[in-house]
Amino acid sequence: MSGGQRKLAAVLLAGFLFIWGVVTIGNAESTISDLAAAGVRETRTHVWIWELSSVVAWLSIMPLIWWCVARVRPPRMGWSVVAFIFLLGLPVASAWHVALMIVLRHLAYGAMGEGYHFVGSIAHPYLYELRKDAATYLQFTGLAALAQWLLAHGDLLPKSESNPTATPLDRPTLTIVDGTTRHLLPIGTIDHICAAGNYVEIHMEGRVLLHRATLTGVETELGDAFARIHRSRLVRRDAIRSVQTDRSGDFAVSLVDGTVLSGSRRYRDQLTRSE
Repeated sequence: MSGGQRKLAAVLLAGFLFIWGVVTIGNAESTISDLAAAGVRETRTHVWIWELSSVVAWLSIMPLIWWCVARVRPPRMGWSVVAFIFLLGLPVASAWHVALMIVLRHLAYGAMGEGYHFVGSIAHPYLYELRKDAATYLQFTGLAALAQWLLAHGDLLPKSESNPTATPLDRPTLTIVDGTTRHLLPIGTIDHICAAGNYVEIHMEGRVLLHRATLTGVETELGDAFARIHRSRLVRRDAIRSVQTDRSGDFAVSLVDGTVLSGSRRYRDQLTRSE
């Protein structure tokens, strides 16, 4: 990500954690008050263990939700398919949340020399948790989609390092359409490009943008700055750090960002200029 995107990501993460912290405190204190009003004897420590174990369990799921939102989306898939996949993800996320939450509570109670019983007085505890988890799951999915949209529209075109006053249009760019968004990408920021059906995936600065085009068409537009290393893969020559060839003639291309891409011996000669 560019500097502006990193700052935006830090602000979004800080805001998310702050709001979630406030909500967690409010939930814990409300539970303590409700139990006291109902005449139920329960310690503050237990209530906070319940809340914090739930928070940790949800935090462990967030990376997977983020990854799914980034890849399971239009136009790569239809809206109905996306909705169906995320609907299937709800019971999976809830099951993981409940299972890890129970494990953490058993560990916390055990450390205090006590025993924890998840069922309690609730008739259908798992169904009860699923209903609660549905709202949280939808909120997290929506927040991930919103954050990724903001990051995709924030500071996408960094200024030239050699000329800080230069505008993005002063450099060669590739115009792509990702969903409803049109981007002008400086060619020097693109690391590699992969075919994906009727689309191509453009990998740049740790991000992936989807563009409706053929790999051959993009290759023609980019010119000699990129080399085809596979029938479904292009790589920017200046991004190559090393090339290792095996006995079969196939090879592996290591990029400066640590990415390793496989290449076919059919396209080996196209890398001559980059070695």
